[in-house]
Amino acid sequence: MGIVISLLVTFWTGYLVVKKYKPQPVLFIAGFALMFAAVALGLGTILPAKDSTGLVLFDAFEFIKKTLSSNVAGLGLNIMAVAGFARYMDHIGASGALVRLTIRPLLALKAPYLVMAGAWVLGMFLGLAINSASGLAMLLMVTVFPILVSLGVSRLSAVAAIATTLCLDWSPSDTGTLLAASTAGIEPVRYWVEYQVPIAMVVIPVVAVLHFATQKWMDKRDGHIVVPAAPVAPIDADDKPLKTAPLAYAILPVLPLGLILAFSHLWISWIKMDIIKAMLIGLAIGMIVEYVRSRDAKKTLSDIQVFFDGLGMQMANVITLIVAGQTFAKGLVAIGTIDAIINAAQTSGFGAIGMILVMIGIIAVSAVIMGSGNAPFFAFAALTPTVAAKMSLAPVVMLLPMHFAASAARAMSPITAVIVVASGMGGVSPFDVVKRTAIPMAGALIALTAANFVFFY
Repeated sequence: MGIVISLLVTFWTGYLVVKKYKPQPVLFIAGFALMFAAVALGLGTILPAKDSTGLVLFDAFEFIKKTLSSNVAGLGLNIMAVAGFARYMDHIGASGALVRLTIRPLLALKAPYLVMAGAWVLGMFLGLAINSASGLAMLLMVTVFPILVSLGVSRLSAVAAIATTLCLDWSPSDTGTLLAASTAGIEPVRYWVEYQVPIAMVVIPVVAVLHFATQKWMDKRDGHIVVPAAPVAPIDADDKPLKTAPLAYAILPVLPLGLILAFSHLWISWIKMDIIKAMLIGLAIGMIVEYVRSRDAKKTLSDIQVFFDGLGMQMANVITLIVAGQTFAKGLVAIGTIDAIINAAQTSGFGAIGMILVMIGIIAVSAVIMGSGNAPFFAFAALTPTVAAKMSLAPVVMLLPMHFAASAARAMSPITAVIVVASGMGGVSPFDVVKRTAIPMAGALIALTAANFVFFY
């Protein structure tokens, strides 16, 4: 009975998210429904007796309160600081300067599709400093897209490459990375260096080659003729000439990343540095540089509101989504669904490998259907330590491919934000774009899954 109820509730949840209902309240309601059903049917409890409020109805809200408190104080503050810093860097033009500076070496190449593949690789590394898929795509669409089109690459091919530039959310300050590391009980820098980087070093060349071959073949199939044209001046999303900051600003977005890596067990371990301090130091240096450039103290100080707005937006969007996902996951645990899935996997003979593949499959399909990588990953990440423990696995071995599968599969959905934004700015259909992204992203899923088994299983 519990499995049937959980399937019905999960299907209803996915249906509403696909229909563009706000995911947070949908996940909260679904979690509540599963929790109360578990108690009513005698299948489980919401809170242990020692933590109970004395009333089942209040126990559900007590769970949310405890989950919200723990997330805001730790993981949530990290995520908010990262988002605020990213918005400030975008506001002062530093992110755009980083893109303009790094694209220059590619222009020396004469092969259009090689430049396109190189631009995709560049975007992957820019994602270490600009870890918003939509934000990075917008920057590349106003700077790199005109260059690729002028070299003779079709608009569809250029959009497909740009829209997938962050198909692995592999920055040590990425939202999913912070959640995965926290759930696995690992420092974000260690999770990045020891787990994410080896996988990314396998996936990046695979996808670069697939983009080169796929886009060139599809352009030829569609009758596109490669004819270089005069370079087009970069424009912003409103078709206005792009306002640029000095190229020296390119160093600002990568300062926190440098601090996080420098003051870690990789180099200077006796000085303590965390993500929040790194972002605040980067913000302070950015404000100093802005004042030296503009000599306008009032504007420089008022611009910090952009940072504060970024904090609030992450609290409203990402932190609430994490808590909602954990509430839904709690409902699945309470009603016994997770235990049933684990037992089925164990008795089927698949064991740990089969369970990892099942979780990757669930995340990937959910990401395509929902048009979001965060929503399904945040919903299922909380379950992973329980599942991994019963399979005698380290949680990170299951979390890592789930995390990367979510971001890779996201780029195959025509309703995900990054595809919609890039398609709109490029003047092409998102459904046509995902036909171009499907093969490279399928390759990414296969490569990351295989590499995870080879390196860590």
